[in-house]
Amino acid sequence: MQVETLFEGRVFSVVRWRGRTPGGVMAEREFVQHPGAVVLVPVVDDDRVCLIRNFRGAVGQTLIELPAGTLEPDEPPPATAARELQEETGYVAESIEELTAFYMSPGILNERMHLFVARGLTAGPPARQDNEEIENLVVGWEEALQMAADGRIQDAKSLVGLLLYDRLYRR
Repeated sequence: MQVETLFEGRVFSVVRWRGRTPGGVMAEREFVQHPGAVVLVPVVDDDRVCLIRNFRGAVGQTLIELPAGTLEPDEPPPATAARELQEETGYVAESIEELTAFYMSPGILNERMHLFVARGLTAGPPARQDNEEIENLVVGWEEALQMAADGRIQDAKSLVGLLLYDRLYRR
């Protein structure tokens, strides 16, 4: 097996992998290597969740999402979750619980996303980066689910987070 770096960016790299598959076939693949990330379901109260409006240059649109962020080197996912919640929304959570972890798009990307639920929120000022265009959007649970169903939420991590939380804790 050999891995050749094709591009090294600030957050991720693009590599070409050559080697044998588990079935013994010689293969070559290009994919993105990413350090991993977190996504949070910020439960404002029994009936509301905090989403964000976030401009995403890759798609040229402002998307409705759950707050999320990239793991820093040697930073455990729960610490990333607490940091990103405060930075993006201003909320500080009394408790943050990991629900699961999943791969975002394993055909082209090795990013592992850790899904957390944040409860007991206290509002405060966000600490957004200068290049971030983020706005809080607190909505009722039923509205959030309707947004997932009707396509207003197009972001995969947010769909997974909302629907899994609803299935595990609300239904």
